[in-house]
Amino acid sequence: MQMPDGLPAEIDLSRPSASRVYDYFLGGAHNFEIDRQLAEQIASMTPNLAATMRSGRDFLRRAVRALLDAGIDQFLDIGSGIPTVGNVHEVAQAANPKARIVYVDIDPVAVAHSRELLAGNDLTAVLHADLREPERIFAEARESGLIDFGRPVGILLAGVVHFIPDADRPGDILATLRAAAAPGSHLVVSHSTFEDQPQEMLDAQRLAARTATEITLRSRAEISSLFGDWTILEPGVVHMPLWRPDLPSDVDEHPERFGAFGGVARHDQPAG
Repeated sequence: MQMPDGLPAEIDLSRPSASRVYDYFLGGAHNFEIDRQLAEQIASMTPNLAATMRSGRDFLRRAVRALLDAGIDQFLDIGSGIPTVGNVHEVAQAANPKARIVYVDIDPVAVAHSRELLAGNDLTAVLHADLREPERIFAEARESGLIDFGRPVGILLAGVVHFIPDADRPGDILATLRAAAAPGSHLVVSHSTFEDQPQEMLDAQRLAARTATEITLRSRAEISSLFGDWTILEPGVVHMPLWRPDLPSDVDEHPERFGAFGGVARHDQPAG
């Protein structure tokens, strides 16, 4: 297979990538035929899956705006994928031109495309790293000069923790992330679930096993536990469309059909 211009030669294009499949569902241009084939197979099983992906992106945008309203001006977006239209830097910098964003992704293709897309934006950086290496992420984020962990930071984990199997102890990873954040920091998580889902949705989600990263579906209680002792903001950990919709009409009669919960929590200063 011929390697497209500008991408590292070591990238394996013989296997679909979760971030590129996601990019395809969002209407992006940074995906290949093998990604589109898997995306179409998944979509044939769940015709509303593209809407599900967009719902996840819409949740992230609303959460970022909530963090901006809380005074957050630096964001660490882990598992960011490819920053297509309307991603974190566009939302944040539209409200605060000085907002700083560090994107992190495990997929070298997503990283290569992200760096290409963000060239010239000095308030963004893109790291090639794995969520399972939080200390490395902290070190490289600091080295970028964009993230000061002595100040409140927005840690964004949108649609990524479900790629961490139980054997890799996602709770411990999240605890490490929380421990490095200053009081006033916020944590955003969206995560696929088996609760309230029809069998065809579960089957489609498990097709992700054909990418390099298999999805682990978790319950609302398990997802809520990822926030530790931080204060979960209203309306709690809910089906994504129910998290502070812009308009009541944005929520249809079956918000559970999007197959994921989302929530935001704040690191409050300990009493005393």
